[in-house]
Amino acid sequence: MENIMKVKWLAGSGLLLAVILLFTVNIFSEAAFRSLRLDLTEGQRYTLSEGTRSILSELEEPVTLRLFLSQKQVARLPGISGYATRVRELLEEYRRISGGMVRVRLIDPEPFSEEEDRALDYGLSAAPWNNEGDSFYFGLVGSGPTDTEILIPFFSPDRKAFIEYDLTNLIYQLTHPDRKIVGLMNSLSIRGGEGTATDQRAPGQDETAVFGAIMAEIRRYFDLRMLATDSEQIPDDVDVLMLVHPRELPENTLYAIDQFVLRGGHALVFVDPYTEPDPADNATATTTPGIGVTRSHLDPLFAAWGIGFSTGKVIGDIRLAESVRFDTDSISTTTDYPIWIRLPHSQMDKGDVITAGLDTVFLASPGRLWKIPEGKTRFQPLFRTTTNAFAFDTTRIMLLADPRALLRDYRESGEEYTLAARVTGQVDSAFPKGPPADSGGKEAGTGDAGDTVPPRGHRSTSEGDINVVVVADTDILRDRFWIGVQDFQGTRVAQPTAANGTFVINAIENLTGSSELTRIRSRGNFNRPFTRVDTLRERAEFHFLRKEKELTDKLRETEHRLVELERGERGGNGAWVLSEAQQWEIDRFREEKLRIRKELRQVRHGLRKNIQRMENRLKFINIGLVPLLIGLGGIVFAGYRARGKRPRKAPENHPEQAPPVKA
Repeated sequence: MENIMKVKWLAGSGLLLAVILLFTVNIFSEAAFRSLRLDLTEGQRYTLSEGTRSILSELEEPVTLRLFLSQKQVARLPGISGYATRVRELLEEYRRISGGMVRVRLIDPEPFSEEEDRALDYGLSAAPWNNEGDSFYFGLVGSGPTDTEILIPFFSPDRKAFIEYDLTNLIYQLTHPDRKIVGLMNSLSIRGGEGTATDQRAPGQDETAVFGAIMAEIRRYFDLRMLATDSEQIPDDVDVLMLVHPRELPENTLYAIDQFVLRGGHALVFVDPYTEPDPADNATATTTPGIGVTRSHLDPLFAAWGIGFSTGKVIGDIRLAESVRFDTDSISTTTDYPIWIRLPHSQMDKGDVITAGLDTVFLASPGRLWKIPEGKTRFQPLFRTTTNAFAFDTTRIMLLADPRALLRDYRESGEEYTLAARVTGQVDSAFPKGPPADSGGKEAGTGDAGDTVPPRGHRSTSEGDINVVVVADTDILRDRFWIGVQDFQGTRVAQPTAANGTFVINAIENLTGSSELTRIRSRGNFNRPFTRVDTLRERAEFHFLRKEKELTDKLRETEHRLVELERGERGGNGAWVLSEAQQWEIDRFREEKLRIRKELRQVRHGLRKNIQRMENRLKFINIGLVPLLIGLGGIVFAGYRARGKRPRKAPENHPEQAPPVKA
């Protein structure tokens, strides 16, 4: 009995000591190892990027971030609760990495409280919560050393993948509050058509431009400075150089652009193998295709930057084609025009902040970009076609009279073409021997203020990684391709039909920031689409559309034939009398129609059959095969252990047999 009590006492004491030890270790580790972290998630979701760490390490004065979060409401929102926790953890990481230079304040704006009044004064967005007037807040206000305040009105789940970029960019803007300057060098006339080297907008000029909407948006957020196309130097205070349709630029200007980029300047370049005509400059032009003007390129600099571009090819994509209306023989006809591309979000880079939030972008007769084999830069496609794209000769587009002609010889290339790209990395100068012979410190191109820029020394390599965004289309800037005019109560209101303007503003905003911002990676949304299923569906649907178009064309042809046949004789009662030829034609069409419809059903049936077969295979692997393999592995392991524990048979000793005795 005494032994039993002793065992119970030892067991109870051991359990109590184990609990005490557990709490002690947790408290000690929380205090001693607070800064230690091990991030095993895919994509290092809980580790700050090197770009963020670099920007935080350069902070000289504290920055305050006030997170307004309705904590009672967020606990009842499963979809937002995890996101809110992630934001709080990320802000705590910012505070820790910055050594306290980033100050974080968590504020709960309860209904009808002073904190809610502060949130409203800052301009944060309030989501309605109930019928009693309560609201849900989930926004942030940042303030810097100059009392500048920048806010995120509401942390939208759509921006979840870019939360680190948004926070770091906000901190960077707080510490660099000056309004950024965009230098525009434009060879495209603001009145449509082709411009000249001196065809530039003067300050205050009426904005009746072919891309006036985008210019107005740029002026809204940035200081826009016009640069002549024969400038021999780019002013030092220009943050981003925007090149539009660089055509036949002088060598001195090319050298100025080269040195600007090598010194750390960022550039947004728009080139084009075929510039669409503007209706205002062409009396015969309509909203449909016509004879274009000229092409543009930046070949010497593109070669140094590792970019390939050809003015001899225009890219079309039948899958993304816009329908156009044109007149032939006094008859209005509608057809798909493959070189006018309405690019969906699926064909954009979802991991780049410039394109991540866009829905559609409209491009007209774009070219293609590619990374040259000997290039040392990183080439990141932003816009790309589907594999159904085709490259047309530019000369054919220039002489095109009937848009339907592009469909007759259309062939899928099976290749995705890049229409816009970001280029980063170390580069060498396109002028290894130095400035051109005739560039001897002349006066630079003057901006709005007429300032001149003194000559500087030649750079043969870039100071760091360059950051250039190139778009193989200038028509993306034209209002008529992304702005629609609607009549609202007697007033003509302009409404965007594509996100072209947002793309340009996003690109400039990203390029005006620190180079470290480009090193911040997307956190991803971890969607796992069935890519093979999507590929099967796309192929079948494309085949279906081809068949459907074939049926429609044959229907139109037969109807036209019937109209011609009906011009024959009328019967005595005035009704049309069908001849044997007419009747045979109708019967033949009906048979053909039934045959094609049967093929269409087979295509659809084959699509569903292939997808169903693949889905069944995936279900078996996920639901049946993996558990089956685990079960078999467990059985094999258990059998192996049972075999190892089987007792060995001891040798038998017979009592009647005495052991041998040594003599």
